[in-house]
Amino acid sequence: MAVKEKPKLSFVENFALSGVAAVVSKTAAAPIERVKLLRQTEPELLKQGIIDRPYASVIDCTVRTFKNEGLLSFWRGNLANCIRYFPTQALNFAFKDKIKAMFKKNKNDPYLVELSKNVASGGVAGALSLCFVYSLDYARTRLANDLKNTKKIGSERQYKGLIDVYKKTFATDGIAGLYREPLLGSNPDLFLLFLHGYGVTVTSGLISYPVDTIRRRMMMTSGQAVKYKGLIDCMLHIIRNDGVISLFKGAGANILIGIAGAGVLAGFDKLVQVYTGIKVDTSSSG
Repeated sequence: MAVKEKPKLSFVENFALSGVAAVVSKTAAAPIERVKLLRQTEPELLKQGIIDRPYASVIDCTVRTFKNEGLLSFWRGNLANCIRYFPTQALNFAFKDKIKAMFKKNKNDPYLVELSKNVASGGVAGALSLCFVYSLDYARTRLANDLKNTKKIGSERQYKGLIDVYKKTFATDGIAGLYREPLLGSNPDLFLLFLHGYGVTVTSGLISYPVDTIRRRMMMTSGQAVKYKGLIDCMLHIIRNDGVISLFKGAGANILIGIAGAGVLAGFDKLVQVYTGIKVDTSSSG
């Protein structure tokens, strides 16, 4: 009995299916993401007088945000987060062949050489796409941290929306304000896919979390009189004033966000299976 060959997805189909999976998971995890960002940038929010006292915990941050701004505020900045996914994927696809040519593999390469080429090519692809979409990540961070000033009655938010972030940042800091960051980057069971994806997402997230905190803190200085001189200056300032543990503020919420990341990895595989099944049925019945 002949084994049915799995239909191959075109770039457009793969792009659309992965986009749907990413947008759904990002939207579901948006409230946790916003709380994480507020915890990460809490010292900057205190310094700028946006909040009147530190958050006692993730729960305290959630409750205060809900009381002051309502339920819908937890999705503030989510649009920029969702939009960011599509150009990232498109650019990775566009750069893929060029980067593969730069790091051409040889079947005689030792394991370490092959591993180095994989790491380098992945880093170059990520860096190139980041150059184009970083400003969207910056806009998402500013919108997520754009709280109503609790010290001023009837205070308004700093930004009206995504476009307003670009306009105001460009007016005060120029194009550099949008890039305020140091230059750094068979049929398996759905539950097993999820656990694997969750482990990968959480582990990588915790390893890179201090760097993420530093760049978020640097983002928050755009439009402010005092800015950090760079990566090292920002890191030393955080450690000196808030302690090493401050680099991991909001990491608990980040572990929960990992559920959404795992959902993308597992959900995408299942979505492809469902879609290809429909595709085969349609083509065979036609």
